[in-house]
Amino acid sequence: MSGQGNKGTAVVTGASSGIGAVYADRLAGQG
Repeated sequence: MSGQGNKGTAVVTGASSGIGAVYADRLAGQG
């Protein structure tokens, strides 16, 4: 899948704390 250049949308519920916050931070860092 790399090289396609398509960016999707991710919705992370519970992103204010715990593992949701970790995933939200990592996804945001990836663009």
